[in-house]
Amino acid sequence: MPKFDWIKKVLVLGSGAIKIGEAAEFDYSGSQCLKALREEGIETVLINPNIATIQTDPRLSGKVYLLPVTPEYVEKVIEKERPDGILLGFGGQTALNCGLELEKTGILQKYNVKVLGTPVKAIEDTGDRERFRQAMLEAGVPPLKSKSATSVKYALEVAEEIGYPVIVRVAFTLGGKGSGVAHNPAELKEHATRGIGQSRI
Repeated sequence: MPKFDWIKKVLVLGSGAIKIGEAAEFDYSGSQCLKALREEGIETVLINPNIATIQTDPRLSGKVYLLPVTPEYVEKVIEKERPDGILLGFGGQTALNCGLELEKTGILQKYNVKVLGTPVKAIEDTGDRERFRQAMLEAGVPPLKSKSATSVKYALEVAEEIGYPVIVRVAFTLGGKGSGVAHNPAELKEHATRGIGQSRI
C-alpha cells in the first residue's frame, strides 16, 4: 500500500459562483473532500470566492481564502501556504481550467505542488472532445462518428460529411453551455456560433 506521509497540507480549488456546473454538486463534493482530509489529519487550504457555500464554513477547512479561482490568485496562495498537493476536481469547470493553466505555465512545478486525485492528463483527455474520442478508440469503445471544429465554417463542413441531425457538444464550458442538437445548417450555424463563443479553446 502506497505511503502518503509526505502529504501534510493540501490546497483545494473550491466551487465558486452559483451557476450550472459549479454550484451545489461541487459545493457538496468539495465539503466532503475537506472533511475527509481533515479526518486523515491533513491540513487544508480552500480557495472559494463564495461565502454562501458549505465549503467555506471554518469548521470544514483549516484556512479559507475568499478569492477568485484564477491562476493569479491561486499562485499567491500557493506561494504563501506552500501546500504539498492540490485537488482540482471539486470546484467545477473553473477549477479544472485553472488547474490546467497552473500546470501549463509551470506554477505547480515551480512550487513543487503535486496534483492529487484526477491527473492533469485525464482532465485534458475528458475536456477535449477529440482527445476523448481518441481515448475511447484506444480503449476499444467505438464512439459516434464525430470531428472537432473550431470555426462555424468547418462545423458546417463536418455536418455535411456526418449527416444531420448532429449533436453539438462544446468543449471547456460550464454545464455544457452552448451545446445542442442541430437538424439543419441554420440550426448548426446558431449552435456553433454560440458554442465557440462560450468555449475556452
